[in-house]
Amino acid sequence: MGFKKHLVNSRFSLAWKIYLVALVYFFATRIFLFVDSFEHDSFTIINIFHIFAIGFLYDNLFYLYALIPVSLYLLFIPQFIWQSLIHKIWLHLLILVTLYGLGFIVVAELLFWNEFSVRFNFISVDYLVYRREVTDNISESYPLVMLLSAIFIVTLIAYYWIYPYINHALNIRRQSWKQQITIVLGVFVISMLGMKFIGQNLRTQTESTYIRELASNGPYQFVAAFRNNKLNYREFYRLIDQKEQQARLCEEIKQDNANFLQALPSDSIKREINYAGEEKSHNIMLVMIESLSAEYMGIFGNKENLTPYLDKLSKDSLLFTRLYATGTRTTRGLEAVTLSIPPTPGRSIVKRIGHESHMFSLGNILKSKAYNTKFIYGGRGYFDNMNAFFSGNGYGVIDQNSVAKEEVGFSNAWGMADEYLYKQAIKAADSSYKENRPFFFHIMTTSNHRPYTYPDNRIDIPSGTGRSGAVKYTDWAINNFIEQAKKRVWFDKTIFVFVADHTAGSAGKVDLPINRYHIPLMIYAPKLLAAGEFNKIMSQIDIAPTLLGLMNMSYVSSFFGKDVLLKQYEAGAGRALIANYQHLAYYTQGKLSILSPKQVVHQYINPETNRSEIKSLDDDHLKTTQAYYQGADFIYSHGLNSWRY
Repeated sequence: MGFKKHLVNSRFSLAWKIYLVALVYFFATRIFLFVDSFEHDSFTIINIFHIFAIGFLYDNLFYLYALIPVSLYLLFIPQFIWQSLIHKIWLHLLILVTLYGLGFIVVAELLFWNEFSVRFNFISVDYLVYRREVTDNISESYPLVMLLSAIFIVTLIAYYWIYPYINHALNIRRQSWKQQITIVLGVFVISMLGMKFIGQNLRTQTESTYIRELASNGPYQFVAAFRNNKLNYREFYRLIDQKEQQARLCEEIKQDNANFLQALPSDSIKREINYAGEEKSHNIMLVMIESLSAEYMGIFGNKENLTPYLDKLSKDSLLFTRLYATGTRTTRGLEAVTLSIPPTPGRSIVKRIGHESHMFSLGNILKSKAYNTKFIYGGRGYFDNMNAFFSGNGYGVIDQNSVAKEEVGFSNAWGMADEYLYKQAIKAADSSYKENRPFFFHIMTTSNHRPYTYPDNRIDIPSGTGRSGAVKYTDWAINNFIEQAKKRVWFDKTIFVFVADHTAGSAGKVDLPINRYHIPLMIYAPKLLAAGEFNKIMSQIDIAPTLLGLMNMSYVSSFFGKDVLLKQYEAGAGRALIANYQHLAYYTQGKLSILSPKQVVHQYINPETNRSEIKSLDDDHLKTTQAYYQGADFIYSHGLNSWRY
């Protein structure tokens, strides 16, 4: 009772009142998200208790962390300043802004959940860097004025309630230093204990991603993501002996037509790839399609007729029916296809500024064979560090900033509409043909992304009405692209590759749900390549070596991927490597191994349907998982996949 009396009759009573408001905001957020999750997961009484009990703990921890600078301010500000008119006005404004900020966080969390079905994570941290794209996207996707006005109205209501308590605190005489220091030390000690002993442990005790995310606090997770954007593999993940790791990795990636270079360090995977027969120098248009989940296509069971052209094109293409994305972000797809490397924890290599260049890439290989290599992006290439990554790894760059405004017929927050992007690709191909140079263009689209806007009168779904329209417009634009390309003299000698960067959403009841990583891949070249189907499991990291194999190209390789069309792989079922920024998985038919921070390992059987965890680990499957990811971390961090090396 004595402590409570000291708290109420001190400056610190303000922190107590704002704490009560914050708890209401956090609780309301959790209720909204909980209701939204009903259609995705089923909750028991125990689950609900876990969500709200653990969530309440994280709400308190975040508030305590935020209270540290506030408590120091309340401790050290002199009494004559505390009771001055200017300070009174300042404090009222500061609390008004704080209340508005709490309301803003609630709305931001709801919008972020609507997009990704998770609390704030490393994506939200990245979004702070690219303010223009993010704010434009929000303003084009949501009724921003109405939302901000609603936040302001709720803020005024909360401010009206707390107003008399502000005046009361401003008129309180200063407590003794002993009493004030006791309160501040209490805040520090409890905060440090929470940081030391709680962390992410409590929220990760459940397998369900929805339960885990609902039991979290958005601002707390934002701070955690900011601190953990890069993870030290050797510190956080279970390791195997380095020699065993290297031996397993080499066994995994070996090919009948490959010879490892013995003069290099033993930890290198550099090898000579030799194909018999004449090397071909066909043109390549590699189109990476934003967020095109396999589930949107008719050939994979969709009944909405969203991709009529791609469904038709698949019958004239080499179709890969079981390709899996390595990650959940565009940069992960770009990394996998360009570098043929498994995802390493934390940020993708594309975004590791200062460490993203001069690597063994598909672009560098083709550039060394006199190809005109370009990365052609519908948006502004500074976003996600794409321009720096590609220009540093063998590509020229064409992006929205380098295209004349009169050539961009339609654009939104993320970039020019796909049809205008393809016009730039055709223009660049015409120029390369005139120079008598084969070309390799890696094209990255943007239209299949919120706010889902595109030019009018293209399809039968109005612009801006949702994902279905964006998918159908994406399909229309590809049809238009191919029809225009067919009129060019270079068409018959060009290989068109259509692949998604990732799926539209990766959230599920469990970590790394396999079906949420399934993406389409088709290779279309009617005069060069027979149509067919490849039905084995494969990864995005296999695209580069498979594409080079189609052209009989011999080269020195540091790729982790395989040419899946070689006869030696016909007997196997294949494998895929999938991850988010912390969990790293190796998937083969009927089995999934997941490596997680703090040396945690999980294995599951039947991951394609209703997966169940196995307690008696398959040691061989686990060690192969470790060989890929430990090897990728070691080789990248030691520069063993350096192009110059």
